[in-house]
Amino acid sequence: MADADEQAKFPGFDVTKPSIARTYDYLLGGKDNFAVDRAFGDKFIKDLPGSLDIPRDNRGVLIRAIQEIVSTTPVRQFIDLGSGLPSADNVHQVAQRFDPEAKVVYVDNDPIVLAHGRALLAENSSTVVIQADLREPKGIYDQLVADRLIDFTQPVAVIFSATLHHVNDDEDPAGLVRFWHDRIVPGSHVFISHFRSENDPRSQELEQVLQASLGRGRWRTDDEILALFGEGFTIQPPGLVPAAHWRNPQPPDDLGDYQRLIAAALAVKD
Repeated sequence: MADADEQAKFPGFDVTKPSIARTYDYLLGGKDNFAVDRAFGDKFIKDLPGSLDIPRDNRGVLIRAIQEIVSTTPVRQFIDLGSGLPSADNVHQVAQRFDPEAKVVYVDNDPIVLAHGRALLAENSSTVVIQADLREPKGIYDQLVADRLIDFTQPVAVIFSATLHHVNDDEDPAGLVRFWHDRIVPGSHVFISHFRSENDPRSQELEQVLQASLGRGRWRTDDEILALFGEGFTIQPPGLVPAAHWRNPQPPDDLGDYQRLIAAALAVKD
């Protein structure tokens, strides 16, 4: 239920419906969220014990993927689609630790992300936040070109960190990846982390919670996740694996039940 004080304090925001970005912030211990987001997050915390492994593992694999790209490839430009609210070790922090000139563009459709991100990054000339919906890639691309935020004649890393599972099948998530494939040069990277269905009760229960509260959400099998990349990419070792295992120097000996439900892969454009 929306908090009347929150609505009065934040008149420009819809505090009646949970936001993916704000709920994720809450699950990671952040403070940029509303009562409705905390109520949604509590469904995972209280009703699905162990499910917090999913956002934690996803944050860990994102950090490792950015480290891998910036330390082993010439890529110095990153587009983080559906970036969510800033937390510890964001893409720009990880990339710019290695190269302070690395460029990062965060894209999210939640206005609180825009407000918070711009305040945080006011003095970082190599990092910007734009408000847009990742399901409308042409508008994003046109703005990146018009504002000279990204040089598409040079390699780019496009990040879909825990976002494409919020895109329903009829919204053509593979088409979104293909759009960016067609605009980035060979040697560019695409990273995808995604809710992973094993066609079991755990996957189905989580999917039902997501759909009931947000009206969207699609767990996908390994084959379906890999199909999102389409043709023209080479999946990098170790392939699509649970996020906790992806290039983790200290992988867990045994995966928890929920750790099996978030997977990640990194691909290079041929």
